[in-house]
Amino acid sequence: LTDDQGKEIKMEFDHGTTTLGFKYQGGVLLAVDSRATGGMYIGSGSVKKIIEINKFLLGTMAGGAADCTYWERVLSKQCRLYQLRNRERISVAAASKLLSNMAYNYKGMGLSMGVMIAGYDKRGPGLYYVDSDGERISGEVFSVGSGSIYAYGVLDQGYRYDLTDEQAYDLGRRAIYHATYRDAASGGIVRVYHMKSTGFVKISEEDCKELHYRYADEKK
Repeated sequence: LTDDQGKEIKMEFDHGTTTLGFKYQGGVLLAVDSRATGGMYIGSGSVKKIIEINKFLLGTMAGGAADCTYWERVLSKQCRLYQLRNRERISVAAASKLLSNMAYNYKGMGLSMGVMIAGYDKRGPGLYYVDSDGERISGEVFSVGSGSIYAYGVLDQGYRYDLTDEQAYDLGRRAIYHATYRDAASGGIVRVYHMKSTGFVKISEEDCKELHYRYADEKK
């Protein structure tokens, strides 16, 4: 991180989180943890890392909490303005492009964002990864954050496009739980959201400790 003279700024902070999203036959599923950390310090255990942009668009939060919250709120405003001007909802592709363009304008200035934009429009379900370098990728399965490597391990084993709703919810929950178990910077409450053609539905909010004992009982 450098200032406008090119000198290094001593402001390197560690981020920790686990977020994931995947498309399947029932729409898009998002699952996140709720721990906020600064290095080894746990700042909060109840952060809401899924940001409700509107009824048909959700954003996840990884990186700097303030950056993600602020820019996704700006995106929410822009999506509403688009709807008022054009008398139709913005597409997921366009919404993610707006965010990536905003991030690109501040490239190299120290923004810290690794977000997923999930939604449903007339083309069907959409899932995009957008980061603070302005990168934007459309995909089927994403996991972002320090615990993402552990979440990917579970997703790679259990993901199929033809999952039922309950199987998808369980896969998302298990992937986040296993990440909270192995990654010290992830933890707290496991939140699961389902984006359908009728808008998003909040599926569950469960403490990872309770999931730990439930999964341990299943092994017996």
